[in-house]
Amino acid sequence: MRILLAEDDDDMRCFLERALQRAGYDVYSARDGDEAYARLREEPFSLLLTDIVMPGMNGVELARKGTRLDPDLRVMFITGFAAVALDGSNDAPAHAKVLSKPFHLRDLVREVGRMLEYA
Repeated sequence: MRILLAEDDDDMRCFLERALQRAGYDVYSARDGDEAYARLREEPFSLLLTDIVMPGMNGVELARKGTRLDPDLRVMFITGFAAVALDGSNDAPAHAKVLSKPFHLRDLVREVGRMLEYA
């Protein structure tokens, strides 16, 4: 199971990447939506784990473009702005999961496991 993590906060990105790797996932990280989208165009991933508010391409746009490339791509938003992700006017993928900051790492690992259970 390959996870692409898009998070513009360096400390948060490293923290999440390490936690997911310790849980046994193959994790690749990107500093922003543009870098993540370039990676999605190059290779397949099972899950896109993305912040919503990032410079350049935001997480919702990244998720939309990523699921156009691969309709089976699962999406989880990690954000302090859950209302933005849940706003029906933003065209976020219908089956995307939202995990609101702050969250426990065990909650993140559990939710990722659930999303990838049937991948």
